[in-house]
Amino acid sequence: MPFIQVTMAAGRTAQQKRDLLAALADAVTASIGAPREAVRAWIVEVDPGEVIAGGVILADRAS
Repeated sequence: MPFIQVTMAAGRTAQQKRDLLAALADAVTASIGAPREAVRAWIVEVDPGEVIAGGVILADRAS
């Protein structure tokens, strides 16, 4: 049973998150043959003010 955790900055729509989770389940099934119903995936959202990428706080990029 594969487990996938995605940690990403908050701010995506519910539909974008649903699409991501579905795509992950499909990718695991296609790549390793795990049954789709056995795939477990979840999203952990982080406040953009608490993440730095390329030396810039993500919340500052949106400003």
